[in-house]
Amino acid sequence: MLKHIRNILILIIVIAIGAGFYLMRGDTARLPLEATAGVDPQLTDVRKENFPTINVAEAVPWQDGEGPVAAEGLTVERFAEGLDHPRNMLRLPNGDILVAETNSPPRTNRGIEGWIMRQLMSKAGAASESANRITLLRDKDGDGKVDEKFALLENLNSPFGMALVEDTLYVANTNEVLAFPYAEGDTKITAKGRKVANLNALAPNNHWTRNLIASPDGKYLFVAVGSNSNIAENGLDKEKGRAAVLRVELATNDKIVFADGMRNPVGLAYEPVTETLWTVVNERDMLGSDMVPDYLTEVVFASHYGWPWHFWRGHVDPRVEPKNLDHRQYERRPDYSLGAHVAPLGLAFSHGQALGAPFDSGAIIARHGSWNRKPLSGYDVVYVDFNENGKPQGKPQPVLSGFVDDEENARGRPTMVTFDQTGALLVSDDISGIIWRVSKPGAAKSGTDEAAKAE
Repeated sequence: MLKHIRNILILIIVIAIGAGFYLMRGDTARLPLEATAGVDPQLTDVRKENFPTINVAEAVPWQDGEGPVAAEGLTVERFAEGLDHPRNMLRLPNGDILVAETNSPPRTNRGIEGWIMRQLMSKAGAASESANRITLLRDKDGDGKVDEKFALLENLNSPFGMALVEDTLYVANTNEVLAFPYAEGDTKITAKGRKVANLNALAPNNHWTRNLIASPDGKYLFVAVGSNSNIAENGLDKEKGRAAVLRVELATNDKIVFADGMRNPVGLAYEPVTETLWTVVNERDMLGSDMVPDYLTEVVFASHYGWPWHFWRGHVDPRVEPKNLDHRQYERRPDYSLGAHVAPLGLAFSHGQALGAPFDSGAIIARHGSWNRKPLSGYDVVYVDFNENGKPQGKPQPVLSGFVDDEENARGRPTMVTFDQTGALLVSDDISGIIWRVSKPGAAKSGTDEAAKAE
């Protein structure tokens, strides 16, 4: 009898393991990644997944002397290292660089969703406790390497966005925007932050980053807030003030939804030719390795970009109920596809900086990398050219690559981008704790530094 029971248990275990392996095989892309990028990307039919494709590049950080590969004509070197999960960056007027050393707040997801999330974060090198710190980096001698490092602000709550308006530094925690007094050259702020705005951080708070940018006239802050779910499966009432770019009037602290229907907007930057606000958006999961395109788009006031009902240019997500077909005619279409599951985070414009041609008049985008596509996508920094009318064109061109080795280990993951005072590009690499500096030998800034004003 005991032997019979044991055999049944063994059979159940074998079946469960086999079913697990079958489910985790996932969906394999049928298009090359470049086909899914551009103004008019190629799309496939959706392939609904009951269990997500899981293909996480294991984090194996760089050793001394190792690093990513810069595009021809550019060089890459270490600007700063030994950081704790560096994410967003802000260049101050005196050339100092602020970096948010941060990670997600404690995960509260339960059940299979929570287990999957924990396994993915651990393998990808993103399971560490958040340092909750804004660090100031100073290159005193101008040699392209950090000489001094200071903990400017501590004991924050998963901070990400930063913006400086006159003598006030604004910091976006995952649950609020705070204001701190700042004087040029400060290396420590001890004042208690003044609350400017509350932000929706209800559990499980899946998309926890809150990016910030100030309007050119200094009157407003724009806040990028991602959704709390994949396709509003927990109810739209949980998504109030999320999947959107918010606007906060600094004189009154009044907060409005400036544009919404964007599943997870992160990078924010002003395009210098048209002086319009742009963002990069992470789209939905579990519709196959070829779908749905993540995108770059202008952020237009009072516009809705389709989430959760529709994606790309009005395509219906068959999983979302109830349908909202009449809404499609009022939705704004995204401007440019960055490819499926590339996870774009960082965004900056290269106008007036020192990367030189052919990287001198477009968007620089850090594609953090996929966890749910076979084969992997992203894990690079790319350039998207803009035409004379301030619109994207062509295909993404590599600026920094080589973040994945021949065994498909992630040596690093490019996260956010900005430019230093010389016009060189800075790229934060969160799992390696490094900020990379990409420059063109002999190049210098050209014209006015409009891009710096728009960061």
